[in-house]
Amino acid sequence: MRRSLLLLFLAMSTVAHAAEPSASAPVLPEAYRPPVPTQDGWQTADARRGGWQVDRLQALEVAIAKGDYPGVTSIVIAHQGKLVYERYFNGGGPDVLNDTRSATKSVTALLLGAAIDQGHIPDAQASVYTYFADQQPWQNPSPRKQRMTLEDLLTMSSAWECDDENPFSAGNEERMYVSEDWTRFALDLPMRGFAPWMTHPEDSPHGRAFSYCTAGSFLLGAVIERATGKPLATFAADALERPLGIQQVQWNRSSEGVGMGGGGTRYRSRDLAKLGQLVADGGRWQGRQIISTSWINAALTVHAQAREDADYGYQFWRFRFPRAEGEQAAWAMSGNGGNYVFIVPERQLVVVITRASFNQRNVHPQSQQMFGDYVLKAMP
Repeated sequence: MRRSLLLLFLAMSTVAHAAEPSASAPVLPEAYRPPVPTQDGWQTADARRGGWQVDRLQALEVAIAKGDYPGVTSIVIAHQGKLVYERYFNGGGPDVLNDTRSATKSVTALLLGAAIDQGHIPDAQASVYTYFADQQPWQNPSPRKQRMTLEDLLTMSSAWECDDENPFSAGNEERMYVSEDWTRFALDLPMRGFAPWMTHPEDSPHGRAFSYCTAGSFLLGAVIERATGKPLATFAADALERPLGIQQVQWNRSSEGVGMGGGGTRYRSRDLAKLGQLVADGGRWQGRQIISTSWINAALTVHAQAREDADYGYQFWRFRFPRAEGEQAAWAMSGNGGNYVFIVPERQLVVVITRASFNQRNVHPQSQQMFGDYVLKAMP
């Protein structure tokens, strides 16, 4: 009896171990499938027929499955106005509203362009504080506040002492989030000074000293609300989202109820791709002009140097990626967690990468690596 039980145990153990995958077993990618057409307005195409190296995209799937790029929830690629690739991971899905954090800033820039197109705001040179005259007096008064323009906020180069990358900065976004009135917080910020070792704006590339400031992006949303007489979410739906066929979205609001133009808006991955396609096509969607081409051109013009390896337009980043025949520039909506919408207008390329690796180190370089080492190298 004991011998029979022992033989039975050994047999079951052998079967169990055979069923377990080996730790070194290769991760196999899914077979490529073109995106499925739906009723959301996107046309789809087979990447293989367009000359894409789909094995390179499948290699990216393997890297994601191995954990090389943690927290990736979706990758969507549009080329020449059609979706050619769509994959979801780690709980992502076609109807998931992705928290894209600061990618919202680029949407706010588009909404400001729409407000200018509609005549609510004269242009990007309009004075910021003019829209808040009813809230005078402001703390830390300065002639530089009176001269501050919307373009200063759009290019992250206002004269405020506001730096999200410096925890000691008076304007650090974490201080704003716990304040009772975010609008007043921004308007009352002290003005920035320059130590002897700092580069003054007039000596900086493009004549602007870049300092990443979410409070400025938030105030752009507040200006849009005051100029249009509509909540930011309502104006976004009217001027941008409904014309693009975007039906699912979630906007946030500040403590005092002002739309949060600086971050946290949630979109589906395909809808993020629509926003990118709108920019790639000069403000058009399916032949209809939604935002003026002149505003898109201004937004995709370098106005400030953000870092040695990155430039900045109107709330859009500009990165450079190596290619065999030279560098490839790409504009991007970018948000905490490694969220990106990459846009290469001259190649009619839009790439959405959504991730949930919030407040983690190295996720931005990882997302840029996914775009540069896999997507760009897979292109025809």
